[in-house]
Amino acid sequence: MHPAMFWERAEGGKVRCGLCRFRCLIAEGQRGVCGVRENHGGSLVTLVYGRSIASHVDPIEKKPLFHYHPGSLSYSVATVGCNFRCLHCQNYEISQWSQVPGPIPGEDLPPAEIVRRALAAGCRTIAYTYTEPTVFYEYAYDTAILAREAGLGNVFVTNGYTTPEALGGIAPWLDAANVDLKGFSEKFYREVVGATLAGVLDTLKVYKRLGIWVEVTTLVIPGHNDDVAELKGIAGFIANELGAETPWHVSAFHPTYKLLDLPATPAATLHRARQIGLDAGLHYVYEGNIPGSGGENTSCPRCKKTVIERQGFRLKSRHLRQELCLFCGGRVDGVGLSEG
Repeated sequence: MHPAMFWERAEGGKVRCGLCRFRCLIAEGQRGVCGVRENHGGSLVTLVYGRSIASHVDPIEKKPLFHYHPGSLSYSVATVGCNFRCLHCQNYEISQWSQVPGPIPGEDLPPAEIVRRALAAGCRTIAYTYTEPTVFYEYAYDTAILAREAGLGNVFVTNGYTTPEALGGIAPWLDAANVDLKGFSEKFYREVVGATLAGVLDTLKVYKRLGIWVEVTTLVIPGHNDDVAELKGIAGFIANELGAETPWHVSAFHPTYKLLDLPATPAATLHRARQIGLDAGLHYVYEGNIPGSGGENTSCPRCKKTVIERQGFRLKSRHLRQELCLFCGGRVDGVGLSEG
């Protein structure tokens, strides 16, 4: 057990967690919706501090982050637990594991060792990913401080349900985030995700206000969030509230977990979604999970020529110098685009 951050005592020995937007009221001996924060004797503790369930060296493009040091490596780490209940979760074996009482699985991996491994592997960043980093906030927070001291960046891959106060707490050490905007209706979020759309939209605005580089991902699920009106809603929100420079990744769904009866997303649906984003004025819209379609390349907003060519998670060519297009001199938005 490790002391938790962002909580307060309530009546009857209960505690109120202030880490995510569920703001769980937790009775003695019980856990929050995430399954990894527990009321222990009237104090909130985290059960996953230093308990890594997954750690790998990944391309930064796998997050996906296409405009934050493209071509670089990121040491990626996670614990069990999640505050969402997505029916289509790709990592449900570890995200939902904490719902079963018992010992917390994982490898003892202290923050200093994560940083050491990241440096040894030639990584530029540490990514808090695979499950929801908000639920292992204290672990990520301590690691992020050490990472920054060692010259490494920090990135979140998140469902976007962190409270403003918790996000503000880690913001000085957080460089970039990919935030899932899973749909654009409260019905979708309630039935498929188990959360609220409004909470995610507000969190995205907080990221923007704090100056953290943000990219947005939408997994397009046939029959759930693939209609034109919903996709236009997402594109419009990104353009109007986050800025046209914010990359939007529209990715293909493949049947998994509790949505095994659905078909995979047709390529034509992703092409349509990408065009909707471009028509809304977004400068960078990418098609994910269908490599080789050309929808992974970065184009200069001014001359429209390809300045970063990708195949899967690999960069094939780059035509940039200090974030400027080598063809026309136009600025391409992002961080470290020509550095890798």
